[in-house]
Amino acid sequence: MDIKDYFQLAIDKMAADLHMVGGSFPAVRIGEDLVKLDEIKPLSSGELRVAIFNLIGSDLEEKFKKEKELDFAYEFKNHRFRVNVHRQEGKIAMTARIIPSQVPSPTNLRFSETIYNLTHLRDGMILVVGPSGCGKSSTLAAMIDIINNERKAHIITIEDPVEFLFTEQRSIIEQRELGVDTNSFAKALRSALRQDPNVIMVGEMRDLETVSAAITAAETGHLLMSTLHTSTAPETIQRIVDFFPTDNHSQILNQLASNLRAIIAQELLPAKNGGRIVAREILLNNRAVSNLIRRNEIEQIITTMQTSLSEGMITMNNSIDELVREGLVDVKIAENRKRDLETKNAYY
Repeated sequence: MDIKDYFQLAIDKMAADLHMVGGSFPAVRIGEDLVKLDEIKPLSSGELRVAIFNLIGSDLEEKFKKEKELDFAYEFKNHRFRVNVHRQEGKIAMTARIIPSQVPSPTNLRFSETIYNLTHLRDGMILVVGPSGCGKSSTLAAMIDIINNERKAHIITIEDPVEFLFTEQRSIIEQRELGVDTNSFAKALRSALRQDPNVIMVGEMRDLETVSAAITAAETGHLLMSTLHTSTAPETIQRIVDFFPTDNHSQILNQLASNLRAIIAQELLPAKNGGRIVAREILLNNRAVSNLIRRNEIEQIITTMQTSLSEGMITMNNSIDELVREGLVDVKIAENRKRDLETKNAYY
């Protein structure tokens, strides 16, 4: 089989991801499960290597040989894939995530009024966090597209690689790709501040330099949106602080207290009717939260969230409870996914 046939197979099976390792049966992620495709012959390591190199061209081939890691976007039959090529046990391997051809709608993503209202902000930092594959990119893309359709703004995205492709509506949108249009998130962020932006979206805050540049963008009158691989809103704040040397912690806490606007933590749960459904924790930086951040009393933020439901905040456990009450998630699954740090609510 040609490697493109495997991409087609993933599309036909409505998979989220395609996994290929030289000499092993390919597999696809369907819902929560990784399903081996043992009905088709696997490509040998040599065959997979040649197929991938034919796919990416000589420049990216040289980059992979040098760095032994490679991320790129690939378009196939009106579908885009975010592809990672790597090595394991001396063999080449590939993981490809299918990106929908259209930016997901807020309705399909179950946006609350709170999330919709966040797109009306003009400055500060909004973070969407969660594990890999929980839909962070989809949420950010939908939020960007709301701004695109409602405001005359200049939007700059910095991604690795570019995932969703936007069609300009009322806004001007520039999409910059790491390795193609810029050499680093941090450099692109600093450069973006000289490009008259209203909104800057950074695909991921990975290092101290990027986090520092993002905070600067947020406190200089821009709306900065990004992601982190953290599980909860309080953990996210602590992770950002931990990027910096201890001597800078007080300064960073003050900057976050002033410029953080919201943290949306996501998790995908198996839905009763098949597929997966999103549960979201939402932290809004009101006066109480701001004071807790400034005093470095991060552990108390969950309590404030639990008592601020009327303001649009919600903890992950409460979000899961709502999905159960709506009949969308099974009680047993919900109980397994709820967090011990919150008081578990009874369903009966």
